Amino acid sequence: MASKAAAAAAAAGCLTWRVFSPFTLHAPCSLSTLNIRQCSSKLPTQPDKTPKRSAFRPAASSTHDWIGPPNPLSNLRPIVYHVPGNESELEKRLRHLRQETEDWNHDFWTKQNISYSKEKDAFIFASLKAKGLTVRDEQGRRRALNSEEMAVFYKSFLETNRLRHADYNKEWYRRNFTITLLMAQVALKNMWRTVTERHSSKKNSSPTTDNK
Repeated sequence: MASKAAAAAAAAGCLTWRVFSPFTLHAPCSLSTLNIRQCSSKLPTQPDKTPKRSAFRPAASSTHDWIGPPNPLSNLRPIVYHVPGNESELEKRLRHLRQETEDWNHDFWTKQNISYSKEKDAFIFASLKAKGLTVRDEQGRRRALNSEEMAVFYKSFLETNRLRHADYNKEWYRRNFTITLLMAQVALKNMWRTVTERHSSKKNSSPTTDNK
């Protein structure tokens, strides 16, 4: 069993599974979030090179959600949600919204990071050109600006994208509020079903006495 699980994980691109399947809440857009997700010098600058998502799907016997490695563009880990055999309509609605939110989040940060990388490269090139410098020095090493010079770009980028970030935050809160409500409804429904099944089982198993 362990070898089969390892082979499945390898085929999935190092996907791993989680037991309790909680919804991964992504923090809303902020200055610290932008720095973490965007300040990567290895981000590709060509949107047409966006890697395709893995088509891997867990076996029907799987009872867990599967989580893959961080996407090189969005920096988010893709999630393949477990589909139970007796999934109710409410549970299906919750799963679809969770998956849709994951895809929406991935698309937003992919576009945001590509835009960030392109604009940063353009800013550095323009700043070096204004100084009469080339992008690379005599040894072929890439030139860099100091922190004060880059701070001008960071401030400008945040100001330019302030409205877009605000819209992202509003949509993030709206989606996660709806997901939380659906999760509560599913939990209450499952709890009620468990209570009624136990009550029915006790009622059917209790001995009956005949009146004499």
